[in-house]
Amino acid sequence: MPLGLAPMGERVVIKKIKGKDDALQFLHRLGCLEGEEIVVVSKLAGNIIVNVKGTRVALDRNMANRIMV
Repeated sequence: MPLGLAPMGERVVIKKIKGKDDALQFLHRLGCLEGEEIVVVSKLAGNIIVNVKGTRVALDRNMANRIMV
């Protein structure tokens, strides 16, 4: 399922990241790698705040939907 549908407060594991090279590099620099655990902290107007490796990161709806958990 896409990250945008993941429940808030629950740990999920990134299974796959879809997209072109630019999007993949951007997400990898943020710490979003396959096999990494993340937690959805907040959802507001389609934007999502996640906790990745102890750091909070804001993702828009398009970026969040590229991440499969």
